[in-house]
Order: sequence, then C-alpha cells, then structure tokens
Amino acid sequence: MAEATLDTTVRKDPFHTVRARHKFRGMRTAEHYFTLPLDHFAGPDGEDGEDGAETITVFAREYVSAEHSEAEAADLPWILYLQGGPGGRGNRFASLGGWSKAAAKDFRILMLDQRGTGLSSPIDRNTLPLRGDAAAQARYLEHFRADSIVADAELIRQALGAEPWTVYGQSYGGFCALTYLSFAPTGLREVLITGGLAPLTGSPDRVYRETFKRVAARNAEYFGWYPEDRETVNRVTNHLRSTAEQLPDGSPLTVERFQMVGSFLGGNTRVDNLHNLLEDAFVETPEGPRLSDPFLEQVRGLVSRAANPLYALMHESIYGQGTATGWAAWRILEEFPEFSPDAAEILLTGEMVYPWYFEQDPALSPLKDVAELLAAKADWKPLYDTAQLAANIVPAAAAVYRHDIYVDHGLSMETATAVRKLKTWETGEFHHDGIADDGEAIFGRLLGMVRAAR
Repeated sequence: MAEATLDTTVRKDPFHTVRARHKFRGMRTAEHYFTLPLDHFAGPDGEDGEDGAETITVFAREYVSAEHSEAEAADLPWILYLQGGPGGRGNRFASLGGWSKAAAKDFRILMLDQRGTGLSSPIDRNTLPLRGDAAAQARYLEHFRADSIVADAELIRQALGAEPWTVYGQSYGGFCALTYLSFAPTGLREVLITGGLAPLTGSPDRVYRETFKRVAARNAEYFGWYPEDRETVNRVTNHLRSTAEQLPDGSPLTVERFQMVGSFLGGNTRVDNLHNLLEDAFVETPEGPRLSDPFLEQVRGLVSRAANPLYALMHESIYGQGTATGWAAWRILEEFPEFSPDAAEILLTGEMVYPWYFEQDPALSPLKDVAELLAAKADWKPLYDTAQLAANIVPAAAAVYRHDIYVDHGLSMETATAVRKLKTWETGEFHHDGIADDGEAIFGRLLGMVRAAR
C-alpha cells in the first residue's frame, strides 16, 4: 500500500508549494505546484501586454528511488523530463522502469506537466472559452509554446534551489530542450534528446513533405509484413464510403478519421498492434457486416483529442517562426494523393493535423475558430537562437532514428550540425517511441556520450 502524507508548507518561495508525498513500489514521490506568470516576456506589471500580471499553475511530480535515504536523495542532482507533445502531460509512473529506473540511480526526476496539460492550468473545450471570444483565446494560447515552457522550467529550477540541471527531452520535449539551449543555457548541466531534433529554420511545409514520404515508406513496409491487412484496410474504407458508422462518443467514423490509426506506424513494437486492431474490424449482424464495438472503441481512443486538445491546436505552431503555418499539412497533402481519403487504396497517416479535425471531433469542434486564427497567425516569435546554438558549450547528445515518421532523420541531422557540442547517435534499431522499448539502454548511452564530452 502507498504511504501518504499531506504537506502544504510553502517551500523556498511564495509561488512554490509541496503537497502530497507518497512512498510505494520502491520509490518516493512529491507533488510540486508552482504559481508562475502567464506571460514571461511582458514588462513589469504587464506594461508590455495586458496579460503580464496574470499567473497560472504549473505542476510537476518528483520521483526518487527508495533505495536512497531521504538525506541521500536530497543531495542528488535533478533531471527534468520534458514529455512529447505538444499537449502531452508528464508520464505517471506506477513504478520505476526503463529509463526512469536507470535515471533514478543517480538523479531526482522531475516530471513536468507542461503548461496547459495535466494539472498545469489545463486547456480544453471547457476551459478555453472562459478566456472570451476566439481572438482572446488565440492570444492566450500564444503563451503555451516552448519559449514559455522553458521560462517555467527556469523559475522552477530556481525555486527548487537546484544547480544547473540535466534535461531529457523526448520528441517535442527535445524541441523544448533546443529552445532551452538557445535562451537559458546557464540553467543546463547537460541535455539528452530522443527523437526530437527540430528544424531550426524554414517553414513547416518542408517538414511535412519529408514526413509524408517517411509515412508512405512505413505503410509499404507494414503492408509487406501483413499483406492481408491491405485488404482489411480496403474493406473498411469501402464500408465507410457506403455505410455510416459512429464511434462510441457519437461522432462519425469517416475514412479520413480511420486513416489516423496510422499512428501505430511510428512505433517499434506498437506497429504490430495495428494488426491486432484490424483483425477486430468486422462483425456479422442481421443487417450484414458492420464495424465491431471493440474496433470502434479502440479507434475512438486513437482519433479523439479529448485528452490532449492542445496537440491539435498547437501542433503546427511548434514550427511557426515569423510566418503563418496556414494548415501546412493539409496543403502539402495535395502533393501526396496516395494519402487522400478518396484514393483507391488509401495510406494511413501519421501525426499531421488537418482543419477537419475541428469539425469531426466533438472535443475540438468548439475550438474551430481559434484553430483558424492560430493557423493564420504570422508573427510567431523565434523559438531558437541559431547564433547561440552555434556557440553552445553545454554537452548534449541526441538519438536520431533513421526511419522516424514523426521527426525526419534528414532534418534532424541538419539541426545536429548547427548545434555545437551536440553528439548524435544515429540508429535504425528504434522508431520514434524507442524509449518505450529499451529506454534504459538508450538513456545510458546518451548519458555516457555527454559525460564523455566533458
């Protein structure tokens, strides 16, 4: 059984409280809450912006191995984990395992709920309209990109009394780590990145051109393993074109939503679960073949953004620097007709976001207007300082996956050459979610690379 205590004592600074503490399954946890500025970049008292004085809550959970005494743990250095996304809350560990077990040998782990996610002033279809009309909502969301996440992290580090710390960024967390190296490198001891070397310059159009190519290649690879699934996908597609099917939340399952099950293609072992999903597709009924309830429930979990609406709202903005993204994936899709929902043999898609998400997903439909404003926004601030990265002195190491369908290998290596002191490990052994398969080995290798660079 978990042991719990409640501690509401203010720690170090008025904006930091530690609440519940627990001990279970070989680890101790502490729940940290921070009151931080909504707008880190406004002048004193918000003189540069009307939101400057407003605050939000940011949550992070600390994980420490129970193999360390409390006194020993207090002397351990911190490692901040930045989760993938955007819009993904920090991992909730039921026990230490994989990379977290390896890290807990030498670190106190801080698992951040990035602003707008989890317990950090969460944003969804219910909370966002409280900001006002679509324009007010869009102004609010301008404060939920990597630059603000990094500014949060620096105030949190200072509140914890931590020395420059280690940052581990997975996927979008790696994008945030590059922003950290750009604008607050003095807060960093070393940086580890897995599947997350973002393009530093250029429009999102080139990102999607490359990722569409990689997703097409992954489709071919998958259907080579499971040729019977090519027929199943065709059958489901033809069925949806002639028969209305609804997901358990009452929303329609369209061909284009069905294509989203291609999210499985980005995994090492997850990819085989696509086969398990497709084998459940049909059931015989008195009216003839219909899609089965187990299949529809699984698909709902894949296509609904109820748990992370920020992903759909902010996804293209992570590539926005000085120009409008303009629904880049939707525009570039026209160059790849094999992904069209009207194609004779459709291909399954990756993590692209399209305007119709905000029409077909009940969790997103109330946010359609603000999504359009974000897509049209042209004055996004820079997320990276290329001069600073070229002069970087913080040891950094990145795992770059050769067949990653989400973060393109070629663009990643372009970034790697632009960041001084960054070592790369290129591998075809893992896909985007490699740390879910062998996180301990990947973490250990990257940590060894940065330590060898000192």
